[in-house]
Amino acid sequence: MRSVYENPLCVRYAGKEMQYIFSDDNKFSTWRKLWIALAKAEKTLGVPNITEEQIAEMEAHINDIDYDKAREYESRLRHDVMAHVHTYGDQCPKARAIIHLGATSCYVGDNTDIIVMREGLLQIKKMLVNTLKAVSDFAGKWKDTPTLAYTHFQAAQPTTVGKRATLWAQDLLLDLDALDFQLRSLKLLGCKGTTGTGASFLELFEGDHEKVKRLEQLIAEEMGFESCMAVSGQTYTRKVDFNVLSVLAQIAQSAAKFSNDIRLLSHLKEFDEPFEAGQIGSSAMAYKRNPMRSERIASLARYVMTDLLNPAVTAATQWFERTLDDSANRRISIPEAFLAVDAILRLYINVISGGSVYPKMMERHLREELPFIATENILMDCAKRGADRQDMHEAIRRYSVDVAKRIKLNGEDNNLLELMLNDERFRLTREDLDRILDVRKFVGRAPEQTAEFLTECVAPALEANREFLGVQVEIKV
Repeated sequence: MRSVYENPLCVRYAGKEMQYIFSDDNKFSTWRKLWIALAKAEKTLGVPNITEEQIAEMEAHINDIDYDKAREYESRLRHDVMAHVHTYGDQCPKARAIIHLGATSCYVGDNTDIIVMREGLLQIKKMLVNTLKAVSDFAGKWKDTPTLAYTHFQAAQPTTVGKRATLWAQDLLLDLDALDFQLRSLKLLGCKGTTGTGASFLELFEGDHEKVKRLEQLIAEEMGFESCMAVSGQTYTRKVDFNVLSVLAQIAQSAAKFSNDIRLLSHLKEFDEPFEAGQIGSSAMAYKRNPMRSERIASLARYVMTDLLNPAVTAATQWFERTLDDSANRRISIPEAFLAVDAILRLYINVISGGSVYPKMMERHLREELPFIATENILMDCAKRGADRQDMHEAIRRYSVDVAKRIKLNGEDNNLLELMLNDERFRLTREDLDRILDVRKFVGRAPEQTAEFLTECVAPALEANREFLGVQVEIKV
């Protein structure tokens, strides 16, 4: 037994790429890259006593972080940023005096958060695009396969398997649009100092406002951003965190909807999740194949959607230019949202790509309900052949009520068609019924809608993001 708690999002669910993005190695090496970007910009703008030798020394020690020494410093200083300033300075004695020059803690903390969230969104985008591709492939494969559609989970008009999948894909397209918007919107905090006024840098540059403004632009360019936020307190507005996690919550909503549909289809025996040869569905009932992967999607999605309350409250309760009651919450709520959505999309791809579809079960369910669904078509056919429409409507109503009652009370088969076939008023032949009951006449434009949607909406999105395609997912069951 392990003696300490381990986060299940890491040990059971999320992929290694996302785990690295929120790792200490990535976080603290980014701090060091930001200190280098600051020193380079200050040197470019004429701050004396910053040399190429100092910058080269800092660049040589970006990744070899001495965590033991950092912990020793923090135990004494009770300040994580200063602990790493000193640790970095010990490794870079020539540059020690210029590390963190003019900056406050949020220069590395908040800018790193923005950088890491952008990296996380790009990883989520990769998974989302591949999920969309998997759903698109599924929809295209099954676009012509009729299946019973449901409203209120009550039998309604037929659709096709592929058309139903376009509803899942449409949600993902909306999520992709929202994600791209947030990626375009992200800006660095910049280097605005203790209360966001830039006073320390104005002093450093002897009152030269243009140099203070140029400093931020140079840092943004060095870190791969177009610009920094126009104004801030010590921290960037925490509404940014809410906006980013809102995208993750939207993806969670889409995946939860998909997982609910799959769970219902599993009950109907129309779809099975992937199931390994030695997998056990139930510890008691050996025959069972529970939709546990879809249940896991639903479970993780619920966590992400409720997690959105964290940045909402944080953004609403900031005090003036800075308060620290956000720090501990953000260390948990932001990484875990990303890790959970990464896990969700991996499961989504696994289920939609490796699941089994059962058209014969779909045909069975259609046969059970089609007699009721077809009554309107039968009514119209009878009217065309001269029967009284009102008389036929009343006859159909009486038969339908009686048959539905016997099905529910006695578990009998649906014999509505036989009753009408044997009723001379309908003047129906077996050939007439076969013609009327061709299920493809009841699916409307479902096959065409599917093909059009995949061609006109999904294919362009996949083409625009083709560099993200091709991931291989592994899940832990």
